[in-house]
Amino acid sequence: MIRAMTFVLGLFVAMPIFAQSQIATENSTAAELRTLDTLTGAVKDMTIEVGQTQSYERLKITVQECRYPKDNPSSDAFAYLIIQDVREDQPRFDAWMIASSPALSALEHPRYDVWLLRCKISDG
Repeated sequence: MIRAMTFVLGLFVAMPIFAQSQIATENSTAAELRTLDTLTGAVKDMTIEVGQTQSYERLKITVQECRYPKDNPSSDAFAYLIIQDVREDQPRFDAWMIASSPALSALEHPRYDVWLLRCKISDG
Protein backbone atom coordinates (compact mmCIF):
# COMPACT_ATOMS: atom_id res chain seq x y z
CA MET A 1 0.00 0.00 0.00
CA ILE A 2 2.78 2.42 0.91
CA ARG A 3 4.61 1.61 -2.34
CA ALA A 4 1.48 2.34 -4.36
CA MET A 5 0.95 5.68 -2.59
CA THR A 6 4.61 6.59 -3.09
CA PHE A 7 4.35 5.74 -6.80
CA VAL A 8 1.20 7.86 -7.24
CA LEU A 9 2.78 10.77 -5.33
CA GLY A 10 5.89 10.46 -7.52
CA LEU A 11 3.74 10.72 -10.64
CA PHE A 12 2.13 13.94 -9.41
CA VAL A 13 5.52 15.43 -8.63
CA ALA A 14 6.98 14.35 -11.99
CA MET A 15 4.08 15.60 -14.15
CA PRO A 16 5.17 19.28 -14.21
CA ILE A 17 8.69 18.19 -15.11
CA PHE A 18 7.43 16.18 -18.09
CA ALA A 19 5.16 19.06 -19.15
CA GLN A 20 8.03 21.55 -18.85
CA SER A 21 10.32 19.35 -20.95
CA GLN A 22 7.84 19.52 -23.85
CA ILE A 23 7.87 23.32 -24.01
CA ALA A 24 10.24 24.80 -26.58
CA THR A 25 12.75 27.01 -24.79
CA GLU A 26 15.47 29.49 -25.65
CA ASN A 27 18.77 29.77 -23.82
CA SER A 28 19.62 33.13 -22.32
CA THR A 29 22.99 34.77 -21.86
CA ALA A 30 22.28 35.87 -18.28
CA ALA A 31 19.96 35.56 -15.31
CA GLU A 32 18.47 38.46 -13.39
CA LEU A 33 18.31 37.68 -9.67
CA ARG A 34 17.11 39.46 -6.55
CA THR A 35 18.92 39.01 -3.24
CA LEU A 36 17.74 39.85 0.26
CA ASP A 37 19.72 40.12 3.46
CA THR A 38 17.00 39.20 5.96
CA LEU A 39 19.01 40.66 8.85
CA THR A 40 19.34 44.18 7.43
CA GLY A 41 16.49 44.17 4.90
CA ALA A 42 18.86 45.18 2.10
CA VAL A 43 17.63 44.16 -1.36
CA LYS A 44 19.90 44.01 -4.41
CA ASP A 45 19.15 43.06 -8.02
CA MET A 46 21.96 41.34 -9.90
CA THR A 47 22.54 40.27 -13.48
CA ILE A 48 24.90 37.30 -13.76
CA GLU A 49 26.11 35.99 -17.11
CA VAL A 50 25.72 32.25 -17.76
CA GLY A 51 28.88 30.45 -16.67
CA GLN A 52 29.92 33.30 -14.37
CA THR A 53 30.04 33.67 -10.59
CA GLN A 54 29.32 36.81 -8.58
CA SER A 55 29.54 37.45 -4.86
CA TYR A 56 26.82 38.84 -2.65
CA GLU A 57 27.87 39.32 0.96
CA ARG A 58 28.98 35.79 2.03
CA LEU A 59 27.38 34.05 -0.96
CA LYS A 60 28.96 33.04 -4.26
CA ILE A 61 26.26 32.69 -6.92
CA THR A 62 26.96 30.82 -10.16
CA VAL A 63 24.54 30.68 -13.09
CA GLN A 64 24.95 27.48 -15.09
CA GLU A 65 21.95 27.95 -17.43
CA CYS A 66 18.97 30.23 -17.88
CA ARG A 67 16.03 29.32 -20.12
CA TYR A 68 12.66 30.83 -21.01
CA PRO A 69 9.69 29.68 -23.15
CA LYS A 70 10.35 30.40 -26.83
CA ASP A 71 6.76 31.40 -27.63
CA ASN A 72 6.33 33.61 -24.57
CA PRO A 73 9.62 35.18 -23.40
CA SER A 74 7.95 37.17 -20.62
CA SER A 75 6.57 33.93 -19.20
CA ASP A 76 8.16 31.52 -16.78
CA ALA A 77 11.96 31.50 -16.74
CA PHE A 78 14.05 28.86 -15.02
CA ALA A 79 17.75 28.82 -14.19
CA TYR A 80 20.27 26.33 -12.87
CA LEU A 81 22.05 28.01 -9.97
CA ILE A 82 24.81 27.03 -7.58
CA ILE A 83 24.86 29.12 -4.41
CA GLN A 84 27.54 28.63 -1.79
CA ASP A 85 28.25 30.32 1.52
CA VAL A 86 31.99 31.05 1.54
CA ARG A 87 32.24 29.71 5.10
CA GLU A 88 30.98 26.26 4.07
CA ASP A 89 32.44 23.42 2.00
CA GLN A 90 29.25 22.36 0.20
CA PRO A 91 26.84 24.53 -1.80
CA ARG A 92 23.65 25.57 -0.03
CA PHE A 93 21.78 25.38 -3.35
CA ASP A 94 22.60 23.36 -6.47
CA ALA A 95 19.43 23.04 -8.56
CA TRP A 96 16.95 24.63 -10.95
CA MET A 97 15.06 27.68 -9.70
CA ILE A 98 11.77 28.74 -11.31
CA ALA A 99 10.97 32.45 -11.49
CA SER A 100 7.22 32.08 -10.94
CA SER A 101 7.63 29.63 -8.03
CA PRO A 102 10.81 30.44 -6.08
CA ALA A 103 9.56 28.59 -3.00
CA LEU A 104 9.26 25.37 -5.02
CA SER A 105 13.04 25.06 -5.08
CA ALA A 106 14.45 27.62 -2.66
CA LEU A 107 17.76 28.51 -1.11
CA GLU A 108 17.83 27.31 2.51
CA HIS A 109 19.95 29.89 4.32
CA PRO A 110 19.35 31.48 7.73
CA ARG A 111 20.27 34.98 6.58
CA TYR A 112 19.99 35.35 2.79
CA ASP A 113 17.27 34.82 0.20
CA VAL A 114 17.98 34.63 -3.52
CA TRP A 115 15.36 34.28 -6.22
CA LEU A 116 15.23 34.33 -9.99
CA LEU A 117 13.39 37.25 -11.57
CA ARG A 118 13.86 36.45 -15.26
CA CYS A 119 16.33 35.45 -17.92
CA LYS A 120 17.92 38.27 -19.85
CA ILE A 121 16.55 38.29 -23.38
CA SER A 122 18.99 39.27 -26.12
CA ASP A 123 18.25 42.34 -28.22
CA GLY A 124 18.08 40.78 -31.56
